[in-house]
Amino acid sequence: MFRINEHFLKLSAGYLFPEIARRVASFAAQNPAVAPRIIRCGIGDVTEPLPPAAAEAMHRAVDDLTQRDTFHGYPPPAGYDFVRTAIAQDDFRSRGCAIEDDEIFLSDGSKPDASAILEILGTGNRVAITDPVYPVYADTNVMAGNSGKALEGGGYDGFTYLPCTPANGFSPALPACVVDVIYLCSPNNPTGVVLDRAALTRWVQYARDHGAVILFDAAYEAFIREEGLPHSIYEIDGATECAIEFRSFSKVGGFTGVRCGYTVMPKALMATASDGTRVSLHSLWMRRWATCSNGVSWPVQCATAALYTTAGKAQTRALTDFYLENARVLARACETHGLATYGATNSPYVWMTCPRGMGSWETFDMLLREAQVVTTPGAGFGRCGEGFIRISAFNSRAHVEEVARRLAVLARR
Repeated sequence: MFRINEHFLKLSAGYLFPEIARRVASFAAQNPAVAPRIIRCGIGDVTEPLPPAAAEAMHRAVDDLTQRDTFHGYPPPAGYDFVRTAIAQDDFRSRGCAIEDDEIFLSDGSKPDASAILEILGTGNRVAITDPVYPVYADTNVMAGNSGKALEGGGYDGFTYLPCTPANGFSPALPACVVDVIYLCSPNNPTGVVLDRAALTRWVQYARDHGAVILFDAAYEAFIREEGLPHSIYEIDGATECAIEFRSFSKVGGFTGVRCGYTVMPKALMATASDGTRVSLHSLWMRRWATCSNGVSWPVQCATAALYTTAGKAQTRALTDFYLENARVLARACETHGLATYGATNSPYVWMTCPRGMGSWETFDMLLREAQVVTTPGAGFGRCGEGFIRISAFNSRAHVEEVARRLAVLARR
């Protein structure tokens, strides 16, 4: 009889966003008169059209596929050279980061990359995860067998949690114990806080001192506007020896429906096998991609490259500016009603404190019931997320301004 991966059975409840969708669907079914009024500011899905440069490039690429002379079949597993060069140059070398073209690996997004990376890291590593945290980091490690059972009240036995609270500016302290794998996200999802240079320097030094690897999620890097804040962990000396960085075009290019992201895997990053042999993670990652992936399609890679043209850069900047202004509108509305907010400055998310005496799921239900606004309860991101609500700025300006008006229900709490 075949067996299953029983680590999946340890997963607590459902994944956060399907649970939100279930509650919204149930509310809409029970309240058909107000269902059309529902505005979704929960999941971080974009709403605005693709940048014209990307759309035009995709059209040309599709035309390529209709002619024998310009047809493209299987792409190189890690991506075409012209795309990898544009990424390495504009996202890294232009910032003084010594990243080579062949250290860029294109994929269908940073979320699947953050999961796939566990295939080359193996099991038995001690994993450190910030709290609150993007649920994918924890859940994929549970699936891979790197945790114990689910704990009452949230979290899993076996993980080292790094609390992020207003008291520490949502910047996690170094762990008291030795860990092997460290997840950092900056700008953070859900809090919206960016780790400064001093914080990242401490983490890089810790990883180098203890032979740990940092999995650095920079999916929201394009929203950083404050001067002096690092956009990449590779701006820190020594990071190429201890860190893997994930990036995504989902938000910066509106690619949630197109699907493209990439991983930076430095050749200087080495691991130790059980027999003491030093192993290149770059070679393992390349082997994994050559075996398990047929790469990103020609139209999508052409659209991605177009984001790095002069026109593409201007359009993506305008797109991220648009969502940042949405975030500021939402943050001001929350603050008008006496609730503290975080993020929104260098991030498209508003991390709002719940009204006094209310839990995060209770606040979620109240906003859905009384304002027909969908948010994300902080408890879904971890124990330290309780007492907060995440509001997404990914929406039209008209919807955001309407949500800002409806948030007046908070004043009655």
